[in-house]
Amino acid sequence: MAARPTAKRQRLILALAAAGVLAIAGVVATIALQDSAAYFKAPGDIAASPPVIGQTIRLGGLVKDGSVQHAPDGLTIRFVVMDNRAELPVRYKGITPDLFREGQGVIATGAMTAAGDFEAQQLLAKHDENYMPPEVARAMEKGGHPLKSAPNTGA
Repeated sequence: MAARPTAKRQRLILALAAAGVLAIAGVVATIALQDSAAYFKAPGDIAASPPVIGQTIRLGGLVKDGSVQHAPDGLTIRFVVMDNRAELPVRYKGITPDLFREGQGVIATGAMTAAGDFEAQQLLAKHDENYMPPEVARAMEKGGHPLKSAPNTGA
């Protein structure tokens, strides 16, 4: 007749099994997040170290004055995002946010193309005249852009 495990041994086996399940869940979550994580870059960062073509990133900076061009289809726009270190042409097809305009902060999620421009799938514009996304504010300051006033970064 086999000896029955003690209560202490049963708790140890249960704890080890729970730790194993948590480790596996952590590995699966890390792999999933690596595929969907979008890293923030300013135009100057991209010029210094271009990302892999097709890698999803978040591009942030100011929409250059005079750069917004609307295509005849009414949905496609082209514009330039700048940070005073570099400029990057962006193409976006979709409805732009109400507050999207020249001279304002923008964050575009998308990827670089082989042609050297940025293909955006999503645009985010600042939500009022005093707000600038923290990532954009840091990139602009890093690039030496004189901000009109200390931005409200929502922090």
